Amino acid sequence: MFSVFEILRDNWLLLLIGQYPNGPMGGIVATLTLSILGIVLAFPLSVLMALARLSPWRVLRWPATVLVYVVRGVPLLMVILWVYFLVPLLIGREISGFTTMLCTLVIYEGAYLSEVVRAGILALPKGQTEAARALGHSHLGTMWYVILPQALYNMLPSMLSQFISTIKETTLGYVINVNELTFAANQINNQLLTKPFQVFFILAMTYYVVCFSLTQLAQWLERRIAYKRLGVAPAAATEGGGSLPPPVAANP
Repeated sequence: MFSVFEILRDNWLLLLIGQYPNGPMGGIVATLTLSILGIVLAFPLSVLMALARLSPWRVLRWPATVLVYVVRGVPLLMVILWVYFLVPLLIGREISGFTTMLCTLVIYEGAYLSEVVRAGILALPKGQTEAARALGHSHLGTMWYVILPQALYNMLPSMLSQFISTIKETTLGYVINVNELTFAANQINNQLLTKPFQVFFILAMTYYVVCFSLTQLAQWLERRIAYKRLGVAPAAATEGGGSLPPPVAANP
C-alpha cells in the first residue's frame, strides 16, 4: 500500500494534466474536458433528434429513428473506429485522436441523450400540449415554449448521469492514443513495469471518486426537483438535520 502513495506522489502531475505544458494536455483534466465538450455539443443534437422522433412528419421521424437505433445498437468502440477511419476520408486530412474521440462522443451521446429528452417530453401530462395548442401554438411552438423547458428541467439528474457515463466511456480513447487519464496511467505503468496493480488501482480509485461525487450530486438534484414538483421546500424537509425523506405523493 505504501508503494501506491509513492507512485501517486511521484506522478500526480502526469495523472492530473499529462505532459502539459511540455506536451499535450492529458490526465484527468483532458478526460473531464473531453466529457464536458462531448455532452455540451451532443445536447443540441439530442434535442433535434428527440423532436424529430416525436414529429408528426415521417420525413423527419424515420431517419432520426434509424440513426438512434443504429448508434445505440453498436458498441462504442465500433463508432470510434468508424469515425477514426471515415472522417479523414470525408475532409481529406488527418485529425487528432482528441478530435476523433470528441466527434465520436457527440454522435454516441447525442443518440443516448435523445432518448432521455424524448422520455422527458413523453412523461409530461398530455394536458400541457393540449392547452398550448388550444392557445394557438403550432406543434413546434408548443414544444419550444411549453414542453421543452419543463422536460429539460426534469431531466437534469438523468443528463448528469449520462455525463458520468461519458467520463467512463472516454477510457476507450486509449485505443486511438487520446492522451486522457487511462493513457497517462499506462505511461506510468510502462515506466515502472513492476507495479501494474498499484498503478491501475490508483486509476480505478480516481474514476470512482469523480463518478461517485457526481452521482451524489445527481441524487441531490433528483430529490430537489421531486420536492419542487410537490411544492415542498427542501430546507423545511431537512430541518433538524438528516437526509431528505422520499417524497410522498398527494392523495387523489
